[in-house]
Amino acid sequence: MKINLTTVDLPTIHRNPESVVLTDETMAARKERFLEQLQIHSIDTAIIYADREHGANFEYFTGFIPRFEEACLVIHATGESHLLLGNENVKMAAHSRIKANPVHVPFFSLPNQPMAGEKTLDHYFKESNISPDAKIGVIGWKLFTSSQYNNRDLFDLPFYVIDSLLNYVSNRDQLQNFTFSLISPKVGLRTTYNANEIAHYEYGASLAGIAMFNALQEISVGKGEKEIGALLAQDGQPNSVTTISAAGQRFTNAILYPRDKNITLKDNYSLTVGYKGGLSSRAGFVISSEDQLPENQKDYLERVGKPYFNAYSTWLETLSIGISGDEFYAKIQEAFPSEFYGWTLNPGHYTADEEWMSSPFYEGSEAVIQSGQLLQIDMIPSVPGYTGASCEEPIAIADEALRNELSQQYPEVWERIEARKNYIKEVIGIKLSNDILPLSDTVAFYTPFFLNKTLAYTKEG
Repeated sequence: MKINLTTVDLPTIHRNPESVVLTDETMAARKERFLEQLQIHSIDTAIIYADREHGANFEYFTGFIPRFEEACLVIHATGESHLLLGNENVKMAAHSRIKANPVHVPFFSLPNQPMAGEKTLDHYFKESNISPDAKIGVIGWKLFTSSQYNNRDLFDLPFYVIDSLLNYVSNRDQLQNFTFSLISPKVGLRTTYNANEIAHYEYGASLAGIAMFNALQEISVGKGEKEIGALLAQDGQPNSVTTISAAGQRFTNAILYPRDKNITLKDNYSLTVGYKGGLSSRAGFVISSEDQLPENQKDYLERVGKPYFNAYSTWLETLSIGISGDEFYAKIQEAFPSEFYGWTLNPGHYTADEEWMSSPFYEGSEAVIQSGQLLQIDMIPSVPGYTGASCEEPIAIADEALRNELSQQYPEVWERIEARKNYIKEVIGIKLSNDILPLSDTVAFYTPFFLNKTLAYTKEG
């Protein structure tokens, strides 16, 4: 396999994709599958917490997050459900995708707002028909994988909620962390999706690719980080991560966001934007050709850039239904040894409403890649003295039956996916299997010299 830097045709950018709404059938199936998990694990009641940053597990059932407030969804094994909501979200119970009784909890409201009708939390638990003798599965957002603690006893909800629950139940052992049921790489319900869900998430992934392409095309000397960063905004949709548009040294004055800083020749530059369904990220130089590389990085392509894209190609050509996380991890480690290229995180992860749900890719992982999963190509090299490399993008993996459903039910989505696959195979030279579905127009399109808009990595052989 040989990696080249070659002038290529630009990918087709599919403008103005339409969002796909999750169907009533999809939402009902989500709840039914979860009720089965409650039965399997002998859980009487699940309590699912949410706030603005940690609302994906809650949103999976309700269709919304509590915006600037906190909330809890209570689901009993019988199917009976309750929504514990603050002042400004009580009205959202009527719009919930899961039928649930609203319970007004002033504690979940913003500071200094009225506490009308205030009761202690145990009253709200009673109002939600939570039995003090129930076995309760607590779901926050984090899948704990500690070797120092019993992970079932770790909770990431606010202390005042957990403290009240501990005082409410008859025995502490009645509470257990149940987050694994939704996001565990081995058994998590949220790690696999149907055709409706893939089409739903493809919208956000498409926005990320469109935004990234727009920004890359406008990078030039003299423009500002904010000017380029503004191009990453799409359709007024919420971002799944902090947007990055950064020239040269990052984090000056601890600033995470685009600054009043102009781009200069030979700057290293970083771009990242994410929406529900996927993220696009790039790292490279504000130059036109290899001879403009900084003096101390003249060998950048051979030392970092080409090995990274070789691993990227390996990633796409290795991923398959049935491969274990451990086997996949070993393949990436072989192609891109961490001890030499300095990556320390997982070489990819699940994505959905949140950018990083969990990951099947780690040494010793027994998780198996399944049809219907959404995954992010995410390898972060860190070689001392060299600028990084990044072409992070989202894909789905689907067997023939799921592909047929997607193509028949969502022909416009399928047309975009097919165009992307053809581009990656015919222009970039990566041998994609039929199972791999690129969710963004910019998957595998990587121009590391940002002033040369068509000079991209390609694979030969």
